[in-house]
Amino acid sequence: MPESLPRRLPRGRHALPPDEVARVQRGRLSLAMAEVMAEKGYAATSVEDVLKRAKVSRQSFYTLFDSKISCFMATFEFAGDMLIEHVLGALTESVPAERSTPLERYEHAVEVYLKALEAEWPFTRLFLVEVYAAGPQAISRRRELQQVMAAAIADMLGVTTESGRLTCSMIVAATSALVTAPVAENDREALRAVGPALVDHARDLINGGLLD
Repeated sequence: MPESLPRRLPRGRHALPPDEVARVQRGRLSLAMAEVMAEKGYAATSVEDVLKRAKVSRQSFYTLFDSKISCFMATFEFAGDMLIEHVLGALTESVPAERSTPLERYEHAVEVYLKALEAEWPFTRLFLVEVYAAGPQAISRRRELQQVMAAAIADMLGVTTESGRLTCSMIVAATSALVTAPVAENDREALRAVGPALVDHARDLINGGLLD
């Protein structure tokens, strides 16, 4: 379970304030949503499935969420924020002197991103695969998050032209497409293999002057 998700409530009587109880229950429901959908997919997952996995009452669920899609969107937001945090951290953190060029920082970010995808597999599948079954709202939000990542990559590579920033958006879109297939197939080895191809392509773009 990601560290930022709360653990279950203590057994018996407790003195937790209502907002903390809600936070814990929301986190458990989000984790349950991701885990069940990783097994059954969005369409086959019911609210009842989520309640059983989270061990949260139906009343508590509907106090926090209006529907399955609202719980999905909360979980989707958490997954997206978590992945972006990993990538942005890798793009901005200090790196060893021998990895100080923009391309090397990009390579480091790709490594961090792929490791995060593998480490948080249920959330990864929800964010990359089940989003398509969840409908236009989720797909639109995913596009917004991709734009955030594209802007961060452009800044890190020192891209200033409109065409160069468009190329960064294309890199993010291509990355998403390349990682989604192995995640959908539960093929972690194929996911790891995506990294070198992404870095080689970015190198070709830089050498070709397409990322100025």
